[in-house]
This record gives sequence, C-alpha cells and structure tokens, in this order.
Amino acid sequence: MTGRLMLLDTASLYFRAYFGVPDSVKAPDGSPVNAVRGLLDFIDRLVKDHRPERLVACMDADWRPQWRVDLIPTYKAHRVAVEHEGGPDEEEVPDTLSPQVPVIEAVLDAAGIARVGVEGYEADDVIGTFTARADGPVDIVTGDRDLYQLVDDERGIRVLYPLKGVGTLQMTDEAVLREKYGVDGRGYADLALLRGDPSDGLPGVAGIGEKTAAKLLAEFGDLAGIMAAVDDPQAKLTPSQRKRLDEARPYVALAPKVVRVADDVPLPDVDIALPHAPRDPAGLEALAARWGLGGSLQRLLTTLAE
Repeated sequence: MTGRLMLLDTASLYFRAYFGVPDSVKAPDGSPVNAVRGLLDFIDRLVKDHRPERLVACMDADWRPQWRVDLIPTYKAHRVAVEHEGGPDEEEVPDTLSPQVPVIEAVLDAAGIARVGVEGYEADDVIGTFTARADGPVDIVTGDRDLYQLVDDERGIRVLYPLKGVGTLQMTDEAVLREKYGVDGRGYADLALLRGDPSDGLPGVAGIGEKTAAKLLAEFGDLAGIMAAVDDPQAKLTPSQRKRLDEARPYVALAPKVVRVADDVPLPDVDIALPHAPRDPAGLEALAARWGLGGSLQRLLTTLAE
C-alpha cells in the first residue's frame, strides 16, 4: 500500500487531551476518562479531515532510553518521578492521567488501530523508523517540535502540529520551517542541538540561541560545517562564537545521537491499514460500558466505517 500513512505521537496527544478536556468527564464509577475520550475525539477528527489509508498509534515503550541517558545524563532527568535501578525510570505524570493510559491502549487494540511501541525506544524513534520505511506520503501528528526534523517535501512528509485541539493544526512543511526557523527538515535537528531544549534536559551550546544557530547553519551548511569552521581561522565566526563552540565539543560529539530520532528500530510485523470495523467488537462494547465512552467512541467507529 502506498496511500497516506498517519503516525500518531500518542502520548503527546493524550497529554493534550487530558489538559484540554475537563476532568468532570468521568466513567460511571467516577473515574476521570477525559484523556481517553479526548484522544478518541482527536483521532475521529484526524481521520475525518485527512483520510489516511494507514494509521499507527506510536507509543513510548521507554520514555527515557538508557542509551540516550548514557550519552547525556541530563536527558529528561527533571521529569523522573521514581528511579529504578536496572530498569526504566518512571515519568512524572498527573495522578489522574496514569490510570487512563491502560484504558487508552485497550480501546485502541479492541478498535483495531495499530499500536506500536518498541522496548528501549521512544515513540519518536518508532515514528522515525516508520517514516524512513514509508513508500508514500506521511502525516506525523505531534505536539513535539523535535519531529520537525523528519519534514521532507520531496517525500511528502509533513508534521501536523496541534495549535488548538486537533481542529486547528499547523501543516508544517519545509516552507513553514524556513519561515519560522530558517532551516529545512534536515537542518532542524542541528538547530535544536545547538539551541538546546530545557524541556528535554539538553543544554545546547552556551550563548548560541535559535537565531544564531540558524545563521550559522545558513553560513556553514550543517553541524559538521560549523565545527570545521571553528578550526578555520578564516571562517566568519565571532571570537565569542568560536570559543563557545570549541568549549562545547564534548557535547557536540555526543548530542547528535540523542537529538536525532532513530530510523532503525526493529518494528514488529503489524497490520497498519486503517480499520473499518473493530477487531474485538464484544471487548470494545464492554470497555465502552465500563468506562462510559459513549459518543466519543461511537463517532470514531462511524468515521472508520465510512
């Protein structure tokens, strides 16, 4: 199949649903299901508006992979709620969201929507690998700008970035990236690496902000070109920039593997065709009754059937 593939950064979307839908939306037993119902409404709207032929809910099997932490120990360190020696740390998640995640997983599975997470990798890496293997256009739905690095006009790969719910999406192609950041998709990872990202615990290069990073990339092409310029006395770098970049060599040597999404994740063999009927109708009916999913689930099932 070469039709449009839609990849959902599922955690990014259910976090948005959780904070965007009132916690007064509850199951019959009083448990909040705002993230569950909000995500179902999101998926319904996305399928209606963009009509993908294939759909994958990409999951964080490991939200903070050890191989990234080994390279940059500050990676997402501020988000750790509980440390586990010899196992993945627990992420800080709102108390009333955590219990909704298994419900989301069960509903997606029963509905027949492909759900893929791979041990030792983040959802971003799963998305990066599906994108690398795609044989047609790809829509990546995420509230995480890190995935802008995958945007590629030639291959029809764009990021749908929610500005308000999923009714208002920024269709991020290379023109949008050049206008906002001065780089294309391939340059975005280098920009992010130089600028840093406090939300991911990435320090960046001291004194090199987003605008300076964009100017350096325009001048020298890519990260390797910038670092080569540090060693070239004729290169157009200010003394301060040269000094800062020189001091940042240890970080610059390791950060690319952390910042760039993996494209070689061992993906399972799954059917990613958009389902037109539930995989487990009885199980889905039981989940709908147990959690009071009502109109949200019914609207999605109607859209899928169309």
